[in-house]
Amino acid sequence: MKESIKINPEFIYHPGNPLPEIEGHVSCGRFERILKGGDFAVTTELAPPDSADRTEVFHRAAMFNDVVDAINATDGSGANCHMSSVVVCALLSHIGYSPILQISCRDKNRIAIQGDILGAAALGISNVLALTGDDVSSGDHPEAKRVFDLDSISLLTTIIKMREESSLLSGRKLKEPPRMFAGSTINPFVPPIKSRVLQLEKKIDAGAEFIQTQYCFDMPMLVDFMAKAVDKGLTERAFILPGVGTLASAKMAKWLRKNVPGVHIPDSIIKRLECANDQKKEGQKICTELMQKVKEIDGVSGVHVMAYGQEKYVAQMVKDSGVLGDRKPWAPMNRY
Repeated sequence: MKESIKINPEFIYHPGNPLPEIEGHVSCGRFERILKGGDFAVTTELAPPDSADRTEVFHRAAMFNDVVDAINATDGSGANCHMSSVVVCALLSHIGYSPILQISCRDKNRIAIQGDILGAAALGISNVLALTGDDVSSGDHPEAKRVFDLDSISLLTTIIKMREESSLLSGRKLKEPPRMFAGSTINPFVPPIKSRVLQLEKKIDAGAEFIQTQYCFDMPMLVDFMAKAVDKGLTERAFILPGVGTLASAKMAKWLRKNVPGVHIPDSIIKRLECANDQKKEGQKICTELMQKVKEIDGVSGVHVMAYGQEKYVAQMVKDSGVLGDRKPWAPMNRY
């Protein structure tokens, strides 16, 4: 298949052509500008392909045109092997998308991770998400060696040290620091809840400037979590984007609840799916309603929409939710 991608020279960075400085911003990225400008942000995830064909990346990203502000490129999600997150982000950044580079500490030591951060920044990638990573026992290579040289908190401190001190962890100085907007994740539904708020505070103390959460299907629990975060002043220090998702069926919901650590799905959601004539459409309706409810919660800055295997429905769900108002996020001029 012939590529239909047109490269926008605005997003190609050459030596001697430095990235523009924006007062009060740590990166030159659009995602940071949206959040700091006070707009309600929408992000989503792109599952990297099991392929060396870059057009697959472009076609998957095109499903999110006009409805999301940034796209996470997952890094070996579920401990399964896919195209490199750095490469997916580089491809997306090259044509003008705002990708979020996920880095899992499971697979690389601090030498490789710092090299990836520098390389990603050189390619114009402005956002990074620090993850500890799923254990290899849950993936398709259970015999793989675990690294975990860093965890999500020490990775955050590494990113901030490189950016703010122009220095590697070894103390060696950098000629040009990586100007990247740093984030991490939190799961509000792992008891005890008080510990989740403390963990959130630790990640923000370590340098997290935005936070994306695990699936949020229980709104009362999320409201309680956010109230505690607001009371501690954490939402004034970082932008929090609760995660929502679409469930294809009650069977899928039960499987997620049983097999994916930290996924909390109330019985009421499962019962609603079981009673629906079209469970897939009902799952999309639930996701749309959750987005609307999330936007009304004090301290929330946006929403992270996850729809593994159902990415083609994200655009319509976001539009139906109305969370963007009249604002239309950026998208490439060409369509697929």
